[in-house]
Amino acid sequence: MNASTTHTKAEFTRRQFIATTAIAGAGLLAGTGALAQPTQTQISPTTSRKKRYAIVGLGARYAMFRDAILKTYSAYNELVGLCDINEGRLRLAQSKAREIGGVEVPGYLAADFDRMVRQTAPDVVIVCTKDGTHHQYIVRAMELGCDVITEKPMTVDEKKCRAILDAIRRTGRKCRVTFNYRYSPPRTQIKDLLMNGVIGDVLSVDFQWLLNTHHGADYFRRWHSYRADSGGLLVHKATHHFDLMNWWLSAVPVSVMATGKREFYTPKMAKRLGLQSHHERCLTCPEKQKCTFCLDLTANKNLKELYLDNEKYDGYYRDRCVFRPDIDIEDTMNVLVNYNTGATLCYTLNAFNSWEGYNIRFNGTKGQIEHGMQEQLYVSGDGTAPGSIKPGSTYIRIYPLRGTPYEVEVWKGEGAHGGGDKVMLDDLFLPEKPADKYMRAADHRGGAWSILTGVAANKSIVLGRAVKIAELVEKLGMPDYPPMPTRDDPLPMPSPVQRG
Repeated sequence: MNASTTHTKAEFTRRQFIATTAIAGAGLLAGTGALAQPTQTQISPTTSRKKRYAIVGLGARYAMFRDAILKTYSAYNELVGLCDINEGRLRLAQSKAREIGGVEVPGYLAADFDRMVRQTAPDVVIVCTKDGTHHQYIVRAMELGCDVITEKPMTVDEKKCRAILDAIRRTGRKCRVTFNYRYSPPRTQIKDLLMNGVIGDVLSVDFQWLLNTHHGADYFRRWHSYRADSGGLLVHKATHHFDLMNWWLSAVPVSVMATGKREFYTPKMAKRLGLQSHHERCLTCPEKQKCTFCLDLTANKNLKELYLDNEKYDGYYRDRCVFRPDIDIEDTMNVLVNYNTGATLCYTLNAFNSWEGYNIRFNGTKGQIEHGMQEQLYVSGDGTAPGSIKPGSTYIRIYPLRGTPYEVEVWKGEGAHGGGDKVMLDDLFLPEKPADKYMRAADHRGGAWSILTGVAANKSIVLGRAVKIAELVEKLGMPDYPPMPTRDDPLPMPSPVQRG
């Protein structure tokens, strides 16, 4: 190990993990064999033709990748390592691997990430940690010779983004970002309509995303409520939406202007709702019987075993009060984006609505496409909705310029995220990748352009001015996107207006 490698590992360990893992790592991993780590001679890349994966970060999201490797695609892949900062979650993940795949998967605490990679020799490291730590594992995995698959967002700010891009240039390794929204059939259908020029060139887009007080509130209980960990909702959540826009338009952002505030999830709102005050967490809250925002971790088996049963190892509370004062992210955001094609985006994100879903209108030279979905409604306490509103309903409507509007049948799929997860997992884990004219796979460039819209928006809120992407990251190449109609294509003269 050379001096630079030693320095990198020391920084990696000290900055993030020493407070919670140093003592545990020394006691648990030094000579006890409790987490069953093999030696380098026991595992070698040549022992199997299967592709080898290790996963770091064993919270809620990792299970999708675990199940894909151990069950659906086990003929082509194997899980060789598990890593987390929390000893209890690590043991739980190992027991799940035995239950699901009948295999013993070595486990490592986060301070021993390097040792995991060296001993288990994965081809790919899958990163599912807190967003603010993604860059550490991505960069180090590449330096140790691995490719990377990372959960969205790729990272949370421009400095960490530049570190990832630099590591890719230095090592030649690959980074894949899992934007499952691209693979959802209705969203792929929108791409198909735009590629086929149904509304000509897209000149502007209006995009409204609404989170309700069930899903939206949950971001304010967790680590997501701190900007350093998540980048705020304009990075953590909106990375999906900004990536969709980039991919839908086959374009990248040039400048961003934004406003934002936190006005609902505040101590003042707690009092307006009849509470005496905010409190630390739901479990010990003296007013939990009258707070309808209370989350009971004991009532949810998955949350209980992942978090409540294991909080003694790292002190992480999954049920923090949504009204506490130390939250530093917005619940109301408005963003204007200019793209390199000349298109513009007007985007809003709110996290306290009575219903959840989105509305999008693409305004083109030949007409408009309107697309939306109402995912779930919480209009009343029992979740019912008035009139003809149906939760889960999705629509696509075409408004030709001076023509007759019509609605198209929406493409459907099965499984999580409207069928998008299954299509994405096929793309990730099948040895022969399905042909894809929509080019839905996203590498580091797609990951970077997506987060940079949100990063620029965050800076714009603070600075009170438009922020250019070139101020954040220079010479970031265009992602691989399908061709779209251009502003040079001939256009039909629209029908005359019928005046009465």
